[in-house]
Amino acid sequence: QVQLVESGGGSVQAGGSLKLSCQVSGLTWSYCYMAWYRQAPGKEREGVAAISTGGGATVYADSVKGRFTMSQDNAKNTVDLQMNNLELEDTAMYYCAARTCRPWPDNNWLTNTGYDYWGQGTQVTVS
Repeated sequence: QVQLVESGGGSVQAGGSLKLSCQVSGLTWSYCYMAWYRQAPGKEREGVAAISTGGGATVYADSVKGRFTMSQDNAKNTVDLQMNNLELEDTAMYYCAARTCRPWPDNNWLTNTGYDYWGQGTQVTVS
């Protein structure tokens, strides 16, 4: 089992920044991909960013490219999401997710059905 705990959410004005962090515990050797998702009220869950924990490659949703940066600290077993130039539309609950080490059927790291473990979420509100 893998446990994920998000932190760093809060309220910020448009144009501001926040840094989310996800602490991973449990079978930390068993996952190969990590991702950040978000879900706003009344909207579907959306993949925001993902990282390959082995090579460090990242992918981003078009809506956050150039504003958000995902990174990992293997020594601390954490993944972070630095969010800059926040917009009203970034308001959502943000979730951390982990995927075990198996191939992607379509190489879409931000699919809604590709992750095995999820955190409880941290709220981000932009006003």
